[in-house]
Amino acid sequence: MVNYILRRVLLMVPTLVGITFVVFMLIAASPGGIGAGLLVSAGGAMQSQNAIAIQKAKLEDRYGLNEPVIVQYGRWLRRILPIKFGTRDLVSPSGELVSRPRPVPEPAVWRWFATELKQAEPLSEEEVARRFTNPGSEAGTRAFQAAVGEYVTARAAYIASEALVRDSLKRYIEAWGKPELLTRKQEPRVSAISRVEPDRTLKEYAELERLGRDALAARELAAQKREALIAGMSTKPYPQAGIGIIPGVLSLAPPDLGIAFSRGRPVIDLLAEALPVTLLINFIAFPIIYMIAIPGGMLAATRKGTWVDLAQGLTVIALYSVPVVLAGVIAQGFLVNPDYLDAFPAAGLIGKGSEQMAFMPGANGACAWERGWLLDRVWHLVLPVLCLVYGGFAILSKQTRAAMLENFNADYVRTAKAKGVSNRDVIFRHVFRNSLLPLITMFVTIFPAMLAGSVVVERVFSIPGMGSLLIEAINLRDRELILANTTMVAVVNLLALLLADILYATADPRITFK
Repeated sequence: MVNYILRRVLLMVPTLVGITFVVFMLIAASPGGIGAGLLVSAGGAMQSQNAIAIQKAKLEDRYGLNEPVIVQYGRWLRRILPIKFGTRDLVSPSGELVSRPRPVPEPAVWRWFATELKQAEPLSEEEVARRFTNPGSEAGTRAFQAAVGEYVTARAAYIASEALVRDSLKRYIEAWGKPELLTRKQEPRVSAISRVEPDRTLKEYAELERLGRDALAARELAAQKREALIAGMSTKPYPQAGIGIIPGVLSLAPPDLGIAFSRGRPVIDLLAEALPVTLLINFIAFPIIYMIAIPGGMLAATRKGTWVDLAQGLTVIALYSVPVVLAGVIAQGFLVNPDYLDAFPAAGLIGKGSEQMAFMPGANGACAWERGWLLDRVWHLVLPVLCLVYGGFAILSKQTRAAMLENFNADYVRTAKAKGVSNRDVIFRHVFRNSLLPLITMFVTIFPAMLAGSVVVERVFSIPGMGSLLIEAINLRDRELILANTTMVAVVNLLALLLADILYATADPRITFK
């Protein structure tokens, strides 16, 4: 069993990689690609062009948005894996990881204006010691933060100048009369353009050359500031992330799920707030489904063909036929609406002022009865839990009924009855136990499906759980939140499959994993 579990756990790694890769490629295939939401966030507000360029520089440096999609996925995978290769990241006082800055990319068609790119020289040991004195001290931290700001500003200036070069290059190609050098989106094919000799007689070339030389100068400055930042990082002004195994080569560190740009907060913090809410609802709803559906299915199987069987079947099928979103809207319209019953709260999981209540119901300081924190929480949970559980009754009860009816006709049941075994023992010790395997299989599908179904319930009742977080991430195209949710749901499904295999062996001794 232990060897089997270890093999399954190891197989989860390539499975998770495959799932996240498919989702990453789907995001890349969407309009605007991987960085669409990020770049919209960078320039969506009323900001100056310089602020937009600085934000874009930060995003490109962190996510590599100007690199091929497969490279971007590799960078994301490196961040979330606990095994890290290369130099260790630094942890800033705010908790954000500071990674080694990426190389500054080459300007478009730079060979038209220069014979070679100037390479920035690393800072000498004397220069590093002079500039970043007393690493870890307040003065050293300020010097490093200044180096970060200078690098980001210089890289943003280069990005802005490079954008001007590409706009001018597009106008130059149009005047040149070579539309084959433009993509379907009317953007320059830089790799193809670099291989042809330009027509320097066109008047548009003069402006292009001026902007190109400005971009070369901006790149040179950005490369120098990058070397200064790398030198500052080598002094370790902040604590290093994780645990070093081989210095500069291999280390172990917690997964970095990134920063949710839609909220400007670490994804791990958002998940830590939303996940317990969703798990609370599901961990209450899941036992209710099993405690009602399984006895109901057993009763229908033992009373096959009677009015009990018929009534139970009609009831669960009728409930299953009502969509969750419709049930939620009806509950909001009749059970919550002040014009009707007004019996339950409309939104959230906690009432206003409940933090000041006592834990249990009772009289407050003014000798007035109050429901208390616990009863207030239960009151808010009633409708969301009901909307989440009723659809699961039909699947599980019908499966229980079918599995038990199949075992009722087995030879071992007839043998037990012939030996005089009581009907109760036949049902519970023989028929029900041998019907557990299909029920365990249903567990694998119901629990992950309930996590997904809670998205609708949370939106209808304005519950700040994983459902609301996921919908917001999709609407705002926040790739970090989407990928984190995908990874979490995939892990839940894989763990449910592993738990099902363990329960198989527990329920049926004939099943082994040797």
